[in-house]
Amino acid sequence: MRSVYAVIEHGFQRPQGHLDTSFSALLVCAGNVCRSPMAAALLSQRLSRAGATPKVESAGLAALVGEPADPLAVALMRERDLDITPHRARQLTFSLVTAFDLILVMEQRQQRDVERMLPVARGRVHRVGRFGGFDVPDPYRRGRAAFQESLALIERGIDEVARAVWRVE
Repeated sequence: MRSVYAVIEHGFQRPQGHLDTSFSALLVCAGNVCRSPMAAALLSQRLSRAGATPKVESAGLAALVGEPADPLAVALMRERDLDITPHRARQLTFSLVTAFDLILVMEQRQQRDVERMLPVARGRVHRVGRFGGFDVPDPYRRGRAAFQESLALIERGIDEVARAVWRVE
């Protein structure tokens, strides 16, 4: 497994124009029905448009296991030509953490929680808003405006992470 710190700080060391497709990312939020499914879909789309197809999935710290993505998240993703209707929430587990190179959370508190629960994750857990210094607030049960606000931050964070980690413009 690669040093995530080095990748986050310096990107991959690779020939110009070559996109690393093996680096995997797990997006994590609380219930795994709003923020992390949207973030995973956006990151997958962003990377596939650049020619990369790394493993990108999502999970929740207090997942609403088996539940579909929130209807507002589905609608907002549909507006971006992304279909997250097959998504079902799942709980973050030790095996998931160890299966991914990078774990992206929505809030600083979640980063601390993941690292405390699963010390093996230390150094591989970062906020989606790490580069912009922001958290992505939970829009669950707060209406369309809250979802739009969270999604705008997720899009910003995903763009920054994609540029920093995968060197995607």
